[in-house]
Amino acid sequence: QVQLVESGGGLVQPGRSLRLSCAASGGIFSISDMGWYRQAPGKERELVAFITIRGRTNYADSMKGRFTISRDNAKKTVSLQMNRLNPEDTAVYFCNAHYGGIPGYDYWGQGTQVTVSS
Repeated sequence: QVQLVESGGGLVQPGRSLRLSCAASGGIFSISDMGWYRQAPGKERELVAFITIRGRTNYADSMKGRFTISRDNAKKTVSLQMNRLNPEDTAVYFCNAHYGGIPGYDYWGQGTQVTVSS
């Protein structure tokens, strides 16, 4: 059974940093592109960043230069380092595993709340 478990969310002041982690189980990590998405209240879920099996990364425009996604294939984890956070980054952040091309298969974590506020 595939499970994605996020951790690292919380309350942080504007301008500060936070690091999210996602631990994967179930044997799909090595064949999956991994991503982080977020959903703010009243808004649709949006892509934050993803990293392919080979380590190629892509970011949403508003996160470029502030966020960094990385993966540890040995530990089956994917992380999101978030710097210079601002209130607009407040959202529930979800870990995603995608494999099998398009449309392929998607698995989601339960989400972790990030709140940026003074």
